[in-house]
Amino acid sequence: MSPTTPTSTPTSLAELARLFLRLGATAFGGPAAHVALMEEEVVRRRGWLTQQQFLDLLSAANLIPGPNSTELAIHIGYERRGWKGLLVAGTCFIVPAMLIVMAFAWAYVRFGTLPALTGVLYGVKPVIVAVVAQALWSLGKSALSTWSLRLVAGAALGLGLLGANELVLLFAAGLATSALSWPTLAHKTVPPALLKLVGAVAALALLPLLVGLGAGTAPTGAAAPLGLLPLGLAFVKIGSVLYGSGYVLLAFLDADLVQRFHWLSQGQLLDAVVVGQVTPGPVFTTATFVGYVLQGWQGALVATVGIFLPAFAFVGLSIKLVAQLRQSPLAGAFLDGLNAASWALMAAVSLTLARTALLDVPTVVLALVSAVLLLRYKVNSAWLVLGGAALGYGLQQLGIG
Repeated sequence: MSPTTPTSTPTSLAELARLFLRLGATAFGGPAAHVALMEEEVVRRRGWLTQQQFLDLLSAANLIPGPNSTELAIHIGYERRGWKGLLVAGTCFIVPAMLIVMAFAWAYVRFGTLPALTGVLYGVKPVIVAVVAQALWSLGKSALSTWSLRLVAGAALGLGLLGANELVLLFAAGLATSALSWPTLAHKTVPPALLKLVGAVAALALLPLLVGLGAGTAPTGAAAPLGLLPLGLAFVKIGSVLYGSGYVLLAFLDADLVQRFHWLSQGQLLDAVVVGQVTPGPVFTTATFVGYVLQGWQGALVATVGIFLPAFAFVGLSIKLVAQLRQSPLAGAFLDGLNAASWALMAAVSLTLARTALLDVPTVVLALVSAVLLLRYKVNSAWLVLGGAALGYGLQQLGIG
């Protein structure tokens, strides 16, 4: 399969479902790892998308609020099978993770503690470092195809490591590449699609402020009324306005569920975030845990639907806009800048992950062996993740790690 030509073979809904069900059950490591696993499956293994198409969809996901890797799955589903594919891919990526988190929540409510996962994570994280590094190398060939894009990505990487706002970095990168391409354009007009994009993202960026101004607060020391409808609406709001990582999710949950509504204690919230981080699939399944703790299995379902529903809506609304951007040279240059910055943000997350994963000789060896198996022998990363989990658990039992 040519890297510049996607396969023309139709993708069945069953095939989409099988892939994203498997990813939802085995994709440990957070959004950067999920993106790497999807790139391996849909670009290099199946040829469903070119690297350029994949990067465009990744940039589109980065521009809208919500769980980026889930939104990327939704985009991929639409590219392969339209609106049905959008629903199938997104739902199948979420459901396995939701069920796993619900099982942890049941154990937490039943026994008052969380099962030990440190050994599993000890073995999985080094494998994820290798998977993400492979994806960065592969995507970099398209995202960093010119020296100007490499300079933009380098600047975005440095600023990202210093803690600069992700949305600001994306737009700055897009503006920089647009400015650099301006002298070479025959028709120097700003395309309508680019103006629509700027306006839409500016409105989305203001949403947290507007929602915050309109939100009420329970009286000091009193809990707000709790039911399935208030619970669902609270998570719809969070899913509609949240940009960034799981740490940003923690801040939103603390502000609303702990400080404002007094539904959760700080300890319960931290336990919920830990489960969301250490289980496979979207980190936003933290909502599943919270919903179960507060309202049982019905609360888990309502909270999960609430936090993920905006992602489906935002992706559906942005699909045509992404396609229009590639039709204009200036808008295309802007999108190239977004792709370079998206690559840089993924690289920044991977460096942070490497610092927390490569702790000693066994983890470094595991990462190197995984890299060799991925690059030289093309072993499916899902088997490596499962093998890392088993090895990590075994080492923990032996008192190593």
